[in-house]
Amino acid sequence: MRKSPKFSPEVVERAVRMVFEAKDQYPSQWAAIESIAGKIGCTAETLRRWVRQAERDQGLREGPTTAEQQRVKEFEREVRELRRANEILKLASAFFALAELDRRLKS
Repeated sequence: MRKSPKFSPEVVERAVRMVFEAKDQYPSQWAAIESIAGKIGCTAETLRRWVRQAERDQGLREGPTTAEQQRVKEFEREVRELRRANEILKLASAFFALAELDRRLKS
């Protein structure tokens, strides 16, 4: 289970924007990420993941966008629920089939 988010979406958005705006002031994007991560109180790796996801969301990088990831989660949740419902229906069907056989044998 994931921990509750430590940073609000506004802080994440601002930190990512700061990295994009500061890219010319540092020799590399990683240097900018390390500097800004220290300022906002997160690890450089956390900020790097936020930046990469923002790049995917903007179409600058290959990979699933946030909306696509959310959609996949919803589909997986729906599949789990449908599998549970199918299992319940199978058990109920077997139960009633046995009950019908018992009824026929007794008559």
